[in-house]
Amino acid sequence: MEDQRVTPTLPLSPVVAMMPSPGMGHLIPMIEFAKRLFLNHGLHVAFLIPTDGPPSKAQTTVLSSLPRGISHVFLPPVTLSDLPPDTKIEPLISLTVLRSLPSLSHSLLSLAASHRVAALVVDLFSTDAFDTASELNIPSYVYFPAPAMVLSFALFLPHLDQQVQCEYRDLPEPLKIPGCVPVHGKELLDPIQDRKDDAYKYTLYHAKRYHLAEGIIENSFPEVEPDAIEFLQKKEPGRPLVYTVGPLVNEDSSRTGVDGAAEEVLKWLDDQPRGSVIFVCFGSGGTLSSAQMDEVALGLEMSEQRFLWVVRCPNDKVANASYFIADSNVDPLDFLPKGFVDRTKGRGLVVPSWAPQAQVLSHGSVGGFVTHCGWNSVLESVVNGVPLVAWPLYAEQKMNAVLLTQGVKVALRPTVGENGLVERKEIAGVVKMLMEGEEGKKLRHRMKELKEAASAAVKENGSSTKQISELALKWKGAKTTVSA
Repeated sequence: MEDQRVTPTLPLSPVVAMMPSPGMGHLIPMIEFAKRLFLNHGLHVAFLIPTDGPPSKAQTTVLSSLPRGISHVFLPPVTLSDLPPDTKIEPLISLTVLRSLPSLSHSLLSLAASHRVAALVVDLFSTDAFDTASELNIPSYVYFPAPAMVLSFALFLPHLDQQVQCEYRDLPEPLKIPGCVPVHGKELLDPIQDRKDDAYKYTLYHAKRYHLAEGIIENSFPEVEPDAIEFLQKKEPGRPLVYTVGPLVNEDSSRTGVDGAAEEVLKWLDDQPRGSVIFVCFGSGGTLSSAQMDEVALGLEMSEQRFLWVVRCPNDKVANASYFIADSNVDPLDFLPKGFVDRTKGRGLVVPSWAPQAQVLSHGSVGGFVTHCGWNSVLESVVNGVPLVAWPLYAEQKMNAVLLTQGVKVALRPTVGENGLVERKEIAGVVKMLMEGEEGKKLRHRMKELKEAASAAVKENGSSTKQISELALKWKGAKTTVSA
């Protein structure tokens, strides 16, 4: 008699799709989140990356080194040539995502042929992808790579937009953002400083759409922002659940695989006394003006402190000129004051364009960090217990500086002179105070406490580990079926 047993169809394994915005700043923390999902929970992740041109070397290097369970696809480049040359970064990112939606839909359907797409996690400027996910019956989440303070403000912004008629910077009193230290309007994020500008319109547009998400994944932890996180995690009708999963940073302090230039930097640090070097770096997108670059150089020289400075070519128009620009052949060291490198030889090391930040901040000889206050850099400092000089340049960085100096009190902030520059004497004084002064000792002690709390949050049974587990279990058990 013929055997008529039917082999049962195995259920498709789950995959989480992630759509970061272009550039490195938001890709890195999303990758760290993906690593936890795969390495700790066996959940596969597929990055679907919108582009407006060829991927940068930094992107391809990072993505190609990921574990097998984390795949990536660069979506076909969209054209932005119809936009004015001075279009700001918020509309640039938003339009890159919007114009990539047909490709996103195609990629999600391809994924659904071999997996169950359990969720689509998008960047804070990518809420247009919610519509594509909804059409395909996929739950959407926002990955928020800035502090909880900024998330609280973003959720508050639609209300503020209705209540306030003037520019926020003209408000006489600091704004009381729920769960946060009061912030002057002029210290709020850059894109909302001109309400007639497209940058404001796009920021408000996305903020109004966050309630459409199933959840918001926040790269922070309770000890660094207790009141803001307590507020965000209270259940409110119409507000998505907020999962705190931080600090998610690149913690690779090993030297295996570092290239020659990076190894030179680390060898130089090996020769310096413990805690004696101040690291100066303004992030992957930050740029100084020519005049400000001169003041930084001469201020570091005047401080008589040991320093490691990552130098980029100056830009006299915008503070985030490096964000969308691929590798350049111009040597940034050509823009330094004459004789500066020779005069500071031995005590200082100047490196062009890039240094292995995770390894630098974890090095024992580094005792302070002059930072643009990008949230990735802040969290890397916290994880390594390195106190800060807060020097915000663009995006939400002024708000981050307020949090660091007035909220958690782990940073000094230099005063900007009447000429719009932080002058050399001010730089020298602040650097010296951080590295040698009593105020610096207090900040170092406070940062040590935060380092311990950060370590506890991401350990087994830590607050952030539990939140990631909750999401992973939810996605593994979700019964979603992609409908074409």
